[in-house]
Amino acid sequence: MKVTVFVIVFALCQINLLGQDLLAELDKTSPASKDYTIATFKGTRLVNFHTIETLSKGTMEVRIAHRFGSFSTSSTNLWGLDGPATIQLRIDYAVSDRLMIGLGRASDHKMIDGFMKYRLLRQTTDNSMPISITTLASVNIDSEPNSLLGVDYYHYFSSRLAYMGTAMIARKFNSKVSLQISPVFIHYNIVQNLTDKNDMFSLVYSTRYKFTKRMAMILEYAQRITPYSANMSQYYNVLGVGLDVETGGHVFQVFVTNGYSINETRTIPYTTTNVGKGLMLGFNLSRVFSTTSK
Repeated sequence: MKVTVFVIVFALCQINLLGQDLLAELDKTSPASKDYTIATFKGTRLVNFHTIETLSKGTMEVRIAHRFGSFSTSSTNLWGLDGPATIQLRIDYAVSDRLMIGLGRASDHKMIDGFMKYRLLRQTTDNSMPISITTLASVNIDSEPNSLLGVDYYHYFSSRLAYMGTAMIARKFNSKVSLQISPVFIHYNIVQNLTDKNDMFSLVYSTRYKFTKRMAMILEYAQRITPYSANMSQYYNVLGVGLDVETGGHVFQVFVTNGYSINETRTIPYTTTNVGKGLMLGFNLSRVFSTTSK
């Protein structure tokens, strides 16, 4: 009896050791799960333009973007705080961790936009994927009444449409520094001026430098590439410089910019104020809500 018990115990120990050896071999041969770089930027937008970031699945973001008047309007206009101001209200929703959709409305030209944003590639901590790439496409509607001698300038609804497509390429170099470059294509069905071209290309440069746990310096610059208008000297590249502040579920950005319109298809090609004389105070305020029960 004692011999039988001993044999059984011995056999169980051998099976246990064999199982551990097999598991060890499986650990060696199975691919290690990849850890993705997080928080390249804190929000889905920086100043005027999108970042590579998308929301988590099932979350919704409510955003208010506001631009005051130009500082150059002097003390009688309280350096632009009295206006004229422009505002954009929007709601964005994450269908998945990679796919995000959104709808917004800006007061300048009463621009309505809808977009789809997809996170194509994600940077990994081991640098097997050194960059992140997110793509975005939007449809934009100029809903402002526009008539000349009682005749609507836009004969068809399609004439009010403009489209934007971009691929955002970013890298988080360390816990403090992130950089992004975004080639942007814009198409207008009907141009603003008769001599304008329907298509234009630009590059948007974005960077973030985190200097405390919850605060970061942000900078954004949109450079127009193609000569889309005979009046190019009347329009200017867009600059934005400011602070990014995280306060719990809120992300608050305060900055100065010469971009008044907020909507990209207006801001990039048709900004009429230069940095030297047209800077204005602005802010973005966003709040994220979970729409799924845990």
